[in-house]
Amino acid sequence: MKILLSSHLFHPSVGGTEEVAWLLAHEFAAAGHVVKVVTSVAADDGADFPFQVIRRPGPRQLLALTRWCDAVLQNNISLRTAWPLLVAPRPLVISHHTWMARADGATGWQERVKKFTSRRAVNIAVSKALSEHLGAPSTIIGNPYRDKLFRQHPAIPRDLELVFVGRLVSDKGADLLLEALGSLFALGLRPRLTIIGEGPEEASLRDQSARLGLGDQVHFAGKKVRAEVVQLLQRHRIMIVPSRWREPFGLVALEGIACGCVIIASDGGGLPEAVGPCGITFRRGEVAELSRCIAALLRPDADLEKMRAAAPAHLARHTASEVSAQYLRVLEEAVQRSLR
Repeated sequence: MKILLSSHLFHPSVGGTEEVAWLLAHEFAAAGHVVKVVTSVAADDGADFPFQVIRRPGPRQLLALTRWCDAVLQNNISLRTAWPLLVAPRPLVISHHTWMARADGATGWQERVKKFTSRRAVNIAVSKALSEHLGAPSTIIGNPYRDKLFRQHPAIPRDLELVFVGRLVSDKGADLLLEALGSLFALGLRPRLTIIGEGPEEASLRDQSARLGLGDQVHFAGKKVRAEVVQLLQRHRIMIVPSRWREPFGLVALEGIACGCVIIASDGGGLPEAVGPCGITFRRGEVAELSRCIAALLRPDADLEKMRAAAPAHLARHTASEVSAQYLRVLEEAVQRSLR
């Protein structure tokens, strides 16, 4: 099968959407399919991929690529790369990774056109929550993670308590975590927290940590490359994902689970699906409830091993090979229907 994978964001850009596109393209190629990736991210990195990457194609090139392929897979819907299908019809499969709405929840003409287009495409949603949001039939396929990289290492001692991984912006809720940590003083709990990531809120978070008297209890580790993140996760017992935003899925939770962390996450969007039986959730934005969850998992009688024991079965549904196989079944069915 000749697959044209359209992903607005792609390597060397870094993020969950880029990660999924990278993994799928590699797995499709490894399965013997011919893959070409179209992206708006410009780069001259000389990356040696087993597929072609076409960056910022012009209209004529984009039309030629659409005519070349058997099916178009859009990694998030893109009107900018969908128009050639009006001239050269091909099966369109859209993998939805985020809400089809503006940041304030409103919808404009672009969102309405995207919803109209989705109703005439084959849809994949990364979570049940996102599928319900779409208002169109969809197959639910959770996101994959790099299972060859994110894994437990028995030789590394799990000698630290809490870890947060993410961009330091208000949506990710690191400030809520610091507030919860401060409120644990009354219970005599002073767990250590490692914050991995960078962003515009870092200075205010450092000020907040000092104001709350957290001192050496909180370590700002800064930005880390993947291997460094893995090594740090393997040393921690609990990962906190306190997002204010309704995360459509929650790839970071899978990565934490794979490294042996038990998860505490907010209950919005698709995060509970990413966590599965490998952690617990709290009401989004509720600091007091987050504090209670942390305290519960820090107790000596907390059965963290039971949650870790559930990880292999949960993660098996999210390996790159398993997720790509599900995508390929959807693509192949779409191509077969178009030939009838």
